[in-house]
Amino acid sequence: MINKLILTLSVSAACWMPASLTAQNKVNDSTTPLHALQPEYKYSYGVPSADSVKADIDRVLAYLEAVTPARLIDRTTGTKVTDYSKIDANTRIEQGDFRLTSYEWGVTYAAMLTAYQTTGDHRYLDYTTTRLRFLADIAPYYRKLKQQGKTIDPLMEKVVSPAALDDAGAVCVSMVKTMKVDPTLPLQPLIDNYMDYILHHQYRLPDGTLARTRPQLNTLWLDDMFMGIPPIAWYSTFKTSQSQELMDEAVRQIEKFTGRMWVEEKQLFRHGWVESMNPHPSFFWGRANGWALLTLCEVLDALPEDHAGRMLVMRLFQSHLQGLLTYQGGDGFWHQLIDRSDSYEETSATAIYVYCMAHAINKGWIDAKAFGPSALLGWHAVASQITSGGQVAGVCVGTGMAFDPAFYYYRPVNVYAAHGYGPVILAGAEVIRLLQNQNVRMNDSAVHFYKNPPKSTEPIFYVDEE
Repeated sequence: MINKLILTLSVSAACWMPASLTAQNKVNDSTTPLHALQPEYKYSYGVPSADSVKADIDRVLAYLEAVTPARLIDRTTGTKVTDYSKIDANTRIEQGDFRLTSYEWGVTYAAMLTAYQTTGDHRYLDYTTTRLRFLADIAPYYRKLKQQGKTIDPLMEKVVSPAALDDAGAVCVSMVKTMKVDPTLPLQPLIDNYMDYILHHQYRLPDGTLARTRPQLNTLWLDDMFMGIPPIAWYSTFKTSQSQELMDEAVRQIEKFTGRMWVEEKQLFRHGWVESMNPHPSFFWGRANGWALLTLCEVLDALPEDHAGRMLVMRLFQSHLQGLLTYQGGDGFWHQLIDRSDSYEETSATAIYVYCMAHAINKGWIDAKAFGPSALLGWHAVASQITSGGQVAGVCVGTGMAFDPAFYYYRPVNVYAAHGYGPVILAGAEVIRLLQNQNVRMNDSAVHFYKNPPKSTEPIFYVDEE
């Protein structure tokens, strides 16, 4: 009984011992710099190395090289066709995981060029030039078959006889950019053919705005900003005799789309606009806003510095980025419906925003201190979706237009959704350039961009030396 009493008193006394006598075995505010404890981030956080980013996009390149052959086969025999003069109605582009003539692959071709220009790795350039040369070489034979009234490979139908902005715009831009790198490529006839469709045959509203007749008469798709406007802007750098006219048309189209689709209070674009709707619902789909943002980015790259419309485009671009910045999720992603955080995190939109932010910083269009940390956080999110085999996960499949939330919430995601590959390579390439051009450091566990390299090599420093 006495022993139990002594034990009880001892325990009680310990509970009342001064903190200074017990702190050596405790973690508390007095003993530990709690602000330095490492958070349990879901994905990576901090400043990635350029080498790690390159390794990520290299995996994507390796996968795409393996699954997008530039070859012809006879669909009746399954044999390869190497003599293009033998092309007939049974000759098809060999099927891979993705379509070589789709708008998604136009984005991918241009992304590969950006990766080459950033890294100097010729594999990226070769990926694009090999496939675009292949398309240019076989196109005349398919055009001849088409003129003879024969049914041709649907993939080549888009090339020789485009019937929608999706067929023409993004692939055309990739060809213009590729010819700027290698003027010997025989892409001029294909470029002119695409632009003839865009400028003279695409359906428009009475005021000239690029439009569609689906799902309702006189519908604007935000996607068509990207499918229609950048090719006009880039063609102006190629077709010098019409340069001013084409540049003016690109800016005019931006004004027309913005007047109907920009929602000022959100600083976002609605996905669709139908002339006959009143009042007009707004659904802020992630990837469509990505296409719009990328359109502004592309036009700014193509427009001369002294063009009268440049300031309008720049202000809209900066406002759109500012709006998007407020909706980035805690793990770095943006959501399928941007302003609805209970919709799923989506990779392709996130990648496009990362690219545009990083590109704008690298161009000096926006403040690195304000946007750089979000760009890197977004890259960590995107990189988390690149599998060990180079596929890109978390990408929404092709999407029509709707005016209810459930449609967007429940669109499937798939590693074979082609829309993710070009944006991921674009984002990675531009983040590499960002890391090469900017002074990025961790300060008290957070990512910060500095004007000048810090004098201290310590991981924590507080003053940017002006």
